[in-house]
Amino acid sequence: MNVAELITNMASGARQAARGLARAGSEQKNRALLFIADGIEKRAPEIQAENRKDVEVAREQGMKPAFIDRLMLSDRIIHEMAQGLREVAGLPDPVGEVTRMWTRPNGLQVGRMRIPLGVIGFVYESRPNVTVDAAALCLKSGNAVIMKGGSEAHHSNMMLARVIQQGIRSARLPEEAVQVVPTNDRQAVIELIHKDREVDLLIPRGSEELIRYILDHSRIPVLRHEKGVCHVFVDASADMDMAVSVSYNAKVQRPGVCNAMETLLVDARIADVFLPVMVSRFQEAGVLLKGCPKTVARFPEMQKAEEDDWFTEYEDLILSIRVVEGIEEAMDHIADYGSRHTEAIITDHYDRALRFVREVDSSLVLVNASTRFNDGFQLGLGAEIGISTVKLHAFGPMGLEELTTTKFFAFGNGQVRT
Repeated sequence: MNVAELITNMASGARQAARGLARAGSEQKNRALLFIADGIEKRAPEIQAENRKDVEVAREQGMKPAFIDRLMLSDRIIHEMAQGLREVAGLPDPVGEVTRMWTRPNGLQVGRMRIPLGVIGFVYESRPNVTVDAAALCLKSGNAVIMKGGSEAHHSNMMLARVIQQGIRSARLPEEAVQVVPTNDRQAVIELIHKDREVDLLIPRGSEELIRYILDHSRIPVLRHEKGVCHVFVDASADMDMAVSVSYNAKVQRPGVCNAMETLLVDARIADVFLPVMVSRFQEAGVLLKGCPKTVARFPEMQKAEEDDWFTEYEDLILSIRVVEGIEEAMDHIADYGSRHTEAIITDHYDRALRFVREVDSSLVLVNASTRFNDGFQLGLGAEIGISTVKLHAFGPMGLEELTTTKFFAFGNGQVRT
């Protein structure tokens, strides 16, 4: 079977499975999720053995530590995957929810009901735990999903696919509801993004090059998870200890992920007090710092930030720092260079906090908290299939509700239109 035939068969199977999932009740879908969670825990040694093959190849290829961190399925990640499945099982099922009803003057009762999107094509890179998150959310929201992971996580993804499909079969649901493309041939992506008769939505999650290619060539609507150029703005009124702690966490806790801070903005009124402490903390952690002219003037040994640095998602222990003249200049910088992913302000000033929340155009805006919280699990969604940086039809972490749409329905008693 060639790649075109493979994807055609997978898409046809997914379309049929989506019809079966749409009819499934919450209890049956939840059973599948719990079976998968148990399977991941029981088969953790097998999963990690396959994952080690991917990690070894990445190391041989000289991949960066941040890349390997995203790739590795540690005991903690295995536990979090199982925990996430159980949390999604415990969430309310959005399918069938009536979001609104009203009565027209002629007595016609009109309503809107949540329904699955249908078949989702998910193209992603590096992180094999995302395979489980996507499967959980699509199953619970009644969607079939075809996943094309990156070649760097092939062994991990195929092993997880076996565990997931075993759990689906145990719950007597169609195993074609969750499929992972079993080839690393790039032609598979080309074939998938042309299946507009079978696939209802594409979600790409990965490099700028991957997302741009899919946007340029897809026949299917695309909801994209783009890069995270995330900022923390330290306001003049900020508590210094809090500002240091939050900024440090946002950059250092896990630098290789999309919600890590890439640019620190500091109000000029507190720069002389805050920056020496903050710079010292970052240097102790091995962070390479790049500064604007005002920052470099205070720290002559610091590398000067170039224009491209303000647009860059480093995904590494690298940080750009800019001193700004207050909240207005901070928000202007975010508007010019941000990616609408995650922005945070550290402040004790109520009005400035509200203004930042209201005016900054980002999928999550935080006050006095780390950018690392832009995550479906952390925000109580159970998991996420991605963080949408566009506004149609979702903005921010995509959980169960974001994987549904609504249809109209109406009840009458013989009304006819005149």
